[in-house]
Amino acid sequence: MQLLEVKDKKTKRLFHQVPHLIYRNDPNWACPLEMMVENTFVPEKNPSFKNGEAIRWVLVDDRGKLLGRIAAFYNRDKAYIFEQPTGGCGFFECVNNQEAANRLFDAARGWLREKGMEAMDGPVNFGENYINWGLLVDGFMPQGFGMPYNPPYYLELFEKYGFQLYFKQFSYHLDTTLPELPERFWKVAEWVAKKPQFSFRHFTWEEKDKFIDDFATVYDNAWRFHEHFKPIDKDDLRDFLVSSKLLIEEKFIWFAYHNDEPIALFVMVPDVNQILSKLNGKLNFWNILKLLWYRKRKTMTRTRSLIIGISPKYQRSGIEAAIFWNLRPVMYSMPWYVEMELSWAGDFNPKIVALYESVGGKHTKTHYTMRYLFDPAKPFKRAPIIHPKEETEKIEDKN
Repeated sequence: MQLLEVKDKKTKRLFHQVPHLIYRNDPNWACPLEMMVENTFVPEKNPSFKNGEAIRWVLVDDRGKLLGRIAAFYNRDKAYIFEQPTGGCGFFECVNNQEAANRLFDAARGWLREKGMEAMDGPVNFGENYINWGLLVDGFMPQGFGMPYNPPYYLELFEKYGFQLYFKQFSYHLDTTLPELPERFWKVAEWVAKKPQFSFRHFTWEEKDKFIDDFATVYDNAWRFHEHFKPIDKDDLRDFLVSSKLLIEEKFIWFAYHNDEPIALFVMVPDVNQILSKLNGKLNFWNILKLLWYRKRKTMTRTRSLIIGISPKYQRSGIEAAIFWNLRPVMYSMPWYVEMELSWAGDFNPKIVALYESVGGKHTKTHYTMRYLFDPAKPFKRAPIIHPKEETEKIEDKN
């Protein structure tokens, strides 16, 4: 076996060929756009390079036949918030061969150790966690855009190497979208939505910068009580918006305000995987025309929520229901969307799990984020449960 570092056109081409080898007979797989994958490893396109590095390899056998691929990366802004400085490995694909997987994991571990890391998470993204994050272990069906898909045997490859479960990620489906939500939910939603101190606005490109600021405010407030919290990078948000402009529906992204202060957000996108499965990873001139044609033909019938965030003070106010109440007429106006994927809710965040269940979501998929400690003598700890301070959990209704 031979490891080849990806650093020229030939090895980049091999890197993108590996998943076609793994999924050639799997109808559930939707090939991601090679351009989006490549942008992850371009410093000018990925803000994570501001204080981090990345490397990737392909693995071939003695005859040059492809066996697998992997990337390793770290971001100093995030690595040192853990007890052991922690990097990541991702974009992992491999034949069902433990020796091959071990060679790939060894390469990632060795490089990260040289960079001062003492642990690695995988499979994860070199960027924010709403895309390319986690190992699918249950729910082997077509995945929403940005949600990882892999063969079932990958879990064994990770576990036999020594990775342990760091946290679980749950995805929920609403098979007939919003009209089927419980009636009690809608009554609460309307009552909260009509309170004069609350207001709701959907995203617009004209006010992109304002909404990026509002997103960062809500995100940082919502997750600041997590033990390993790190403020979101606004450049990451801006990069995602720019790279996803063909995908975004303005009225699928909503913000809630209390007296004009941003307090909650909900981001959903059409499931472009339903189109990407027909494009073979390429975005050339003809495939751009195909994408636009399939979109006009209403090929996308699913949506995927990327994130929902609520400032702790308002987490028992019903504000999340009010956001759905504002989204409801939007979905009525687009009846070709018949399924919504609510993803993902970490098992460390029971409030979001409860929210997805309260709206009628059915648990359909589970992903794992795995962690490998370089020193096996160190005690392994699961991701801590988020427990916001009690005094911030209630909102006073002064009306």
